[in-house]
Amino acid sequence: MDSLGLPHVRRAFLRRFACAFAASAMLPLSEAHAFGDAGAFNPRILLTGTSNWKGRRKLAPARWALELVRRTSAPARVSPTLVAADSPKLLAEPFVIWSGSAPPAPLTGPELRGLQRFIALGGTLLIDEHEPERGLFVAAVERELRRVLPDGSPITVGSEHVLFRSFYLLGGATGRFQKADKLKVIVRGGQAQVIFSPNDLLGALARSAGRLHAFEVMPGGEPQRERAVRLAVNIAMYVLCSDYKNDQVHAPFLMRRRRTGTK
Repeated sequence: MDSLGLPHVRRAFLRRFACAFAASAMLPLSEAHAFGDAGAFNPRILLTGTSNWKGRRKLAPARWALELVRRTSAPARVSPTLVAADSPKLLAEPFVIWSGSAPPAPLTGPELRGLQRFIALGGTLLIDEHEPERGLFVAAVERELRRVLPDGSPITVGSEHVLFRSFYLLGGATGRFQKADKLKVIVRGGQAQVIFSPNDLLGALARSAGRLHAFEVMPGGEPQRERAVRLAVNIAMYVLCSDYKNDQVHAPFLMRRRRTGTK
């Protein structure tokens, strides 16, 4: 039970099942895609107010899912969905991305309650800033999250945190830009349930319909983009396998990958 008295049993079971599936790394791609609801990673985009999801980052969530399947064999939704903050569907799955560049409108009462319930059930929320040099979106979202989680204060974490070690061993955070090499998180019940990405992670993942990269990555070019993809994979594995430090169900595969240097 968490601090609000709500059970995590079903979600913990799905995480362990999905993590064990990833450890095998043996199922063909088609089976991984067909795995369905039980533990499949779905990088959903959160919609609040009158916001929509369009533009050059539109296909970034699908790229995220495909990279996860290709690199780990973990199950993922290759056609990620959109979900409104005040929709009951928000509670159906444990991960959602709130992404933008301009400050969002203040959350309505139903949106506020939806996000409070999502966090209380153990959900993980990623905040992704499109324009790191301005930082207007993240700053505004932080203010809104003080309404969602009055007792939740962000802390800064670096490479020592499990987010940087859940699959790849990473030295820090990155994205389309390199504004910060650390992440801020809000921890509840020992888990990082809110993750602030200041570097435009989705911008690094984004591709056009012709599968060309939608944005240039600066200042590190393609090596930086690869590190951003690896961070995205780590976040996905953290969502699927948040108990991995205790269960270690995919440790043999991780150690094998480290020895061979494979992606």
